[in-house]
Amino acid sequence: MENLFTPVRLGALELRNRIVMSAMTRSRAGEGDTPTDLHVEYYRQRAGAGLIVTEGVQPSPAGKGYCRTPGIYSRAQIEGWRRVADAVHSEGSQIVLQIMHCGRVASRSNKDDDSEIVAPSAIRCNQKIFTDTFGLLDMDEPRALDTDEIPGVVNEFRQAALNAREAGMDGVELHCSSGYLPMQFLSSNTNQRTDRYGGSARNRIRFVMEVLEAMGEAIGFERVGLRVCPGFEYNDIHDENPVETYGLLFDEASKLGLAYLHLVRRSFPKVDNYALVKERWRGNFILNNELTGETAAEAIRNGDADAVSFGRPFIGNPDLPSRLRRGIPLSGYDVAKTYTPGPAGYIDYPVAS
Repeated sequence: MENLFTPVRLGALELRNRIVMSAMTRSRAGEGDTPTDLHVEYYRQRAGAGLIVTEGVQPSPAGKGYCRTPGIYSRAQIEGWRRVADAVHSEGSQIVLQIMHCGRVASRSNKDDDSEIVAPSAIRCNQKIFTDTFGLLDMDEPRALDTDEIPGVVNEFRQAALNAREAGMDGVELHCSSGYLPMQFLSSNTNQRTDRYGGSARNRIRFVMEVLEAMGEAIGFERVGLRVCPGFEYNDIHDENPVETYGLLFDEASKLGLAYLHLVRRSFPKVDNYALVKERWRGNFILNNELTGETAAEAIRNGDADAVSFGRPFIGNPDLPSRLRRGIPLSGYDVAKTYTPGPAGYIDYPVAS
């Protein structure tokens, strides 16, 4: 396992080891969608990772889709995240904030205000979403963004990146997967626009490129990461030609000098997304999905990735890096408490003796 514990530099991020904790929604935000003492302890416990990527954080009220998810647009939210960043840094780790705008993947029942649900096109996500008030509900139909509104949405991401840095975060990661707003612009079934943001693959990548450029110009491209899973059809998403769409995106984004690309590796009927990344991406690369300690170490040893990330194993194993290094078996976690409020199933998992 020793090659997992060598330092690595990803853009401006100096990692003491190559183990990354990937973003996971945990639905514990407090009043005003703010991080709480629970968040501080949760991330501090897991700061044995060289890099922590926070749960998805909405850049604006319109970006909220799920219940009890945190934001990064209010003063209270910024101060809450500052406490998280300080706790992680005190343990010697780096932390970046994942920016997640859900777009059409939303219910008005999960919003505390009258913010709209927006998307590239007025096409409802044909799935259900959990709400605290009514349980599972059909998602609401979004309103299609006007062309002249899009720069304002891009600026929400830019300001979120600035706010993250103000909160002490080492950088940001753009969530461009799981059927959320950036992926909605990329995908042919959710983007039926006829302006410069729709139609051809080059037009459909325009929004993502503008967001990356805005965030990079605001805080430095070497502090911006990009999370993708080409071919993923979660949340009723589908692209007719993901090889063309994401190949072009990788070609163009590679020119920006981003901190890293973070791939959820999967093979789909229309795309082997790992093969596509290896062919078209030029830059630092974090590999994710169903890795074991052995396969993660092998990926580093073979030069297949610069770092490796783990998601669910970190839930029940706050000391995951130590367990991997010492060969201690991993514990499971309580699936029923993954998204429930409170400390149970969140900060009460023990470390190995």
